[in-house]
Amino acid sequence: MVSERSLEVLRVIVHDYVASREPVGSKSIVDRHSFGVSAATIRNDMALLEEEELIVAPHTSSGRIPTDKGYRLFVDHLADLKPLSGAQRQAIETFLGSSVDLDDVLARTVRLLSQLTQQVAMVQYPSLSQARVRHVELVALAPTRLLSVVITDTGHVEQRIVEVPLDTDETFLADVRARVNSAIAGLGLDEAAGALAIFPAQFAPGRASAVAMITTVLAEQVAANRQEKLLIAGAANLVRTEGDFAGSVLPVLEAVEEQVVLLRLFSEMQADQFGMSVSIGRENASFGLAETSVLASGYSSAGGAVARLGVLGPTRMDYSTNIAAVRAVARYLSKSLGEA
Repeated sequence: MVSERSLEVLRVIVHDYVASREPVGSKSIVDRHSFGVSAATIRNDMALLEEEELIVAPHTSSGRIPTDKGYRLFVDHLADLKPLSGAQRQAIETFLGSSVDLDDVLARTVRLLSQLTQQVAMVQYPSLSQARVRHVELVALAPTRLLSVVITDTGHVEQRIVEVPLDTDETFLADVRARVNSAIAGLGLDEAAGALAIFPAQFAPGRASAVAMITTVLAEQVAANRQEKLLIAGAANLVRTEGDFAGSVLPVLEAVEEQVVLLRLFSEMQADQFGMSVSIGRENASFGLAETSVLASGYSSAGGAVARLGVLGPTRMDYSTNIAAVRAVARYLSKSLGEA
């Protein structure tokens, strides 16, 4: 069994190693922290931690660094979350509060989270497969050119240009707009796609070709909304921490580019009682990310859909600060989208 003091030694080893990137020795612990015991006693505590595979010596006669198991124990039981400063909280509110739509707020969110944590930040679009069509708008840009806008109940806006084979007037456009909204507004995306497939048959042959072009583009917009999407920012932070990876950081960068990998990882992470999910080191091996940790939290959108945001970085990261940042940004994003 590991004593309370030994667990406290693990805590300071994690903190000191994260701060310095240098293995931590018993003398350093005695000098830097108020344990009130000798270096020999601390060495005994460290030996117990090593027996439990919570710390390891990376080199002969060196200090010790946390293992994946040690980080896991730290995150689950020992981490003291560092509250964000007033300036950081104000930055979140100011930066995200000026967003104009869902795309903008998520783009701002992922940039802000990357800046707060100095890690790769990721934000998943709300569960678009469960979204419903809120409204369709058709706007004439020229006699044969239209702007098609699909808005979902999650707040996502998808815009496309439609080139039609004949001139359109406002009367025709208003008729199509009204019929489209009557047909698909309120439907789930799968249902909407099916309704659009038979829509052109409702119009006279002279108008059917133009309506077919419009519904084809609308169907593409609906399909785009059905796809799971992930926004990523701060990949350059991986290069900045390249020394934390045993080999090349390139495989990690390649995995980050594969959105399907990250989305699958998000979907398999289990949340704790606070809604946080933390996956550390070897727990990510099947995703090609065995030297990284991923911290994630859920957020909710105006339509009630739930998605995740989080950060990815080396296992040597400031878990306490990063978990607090992820939780704070997720809470504010939920609040912001809930008021949309």
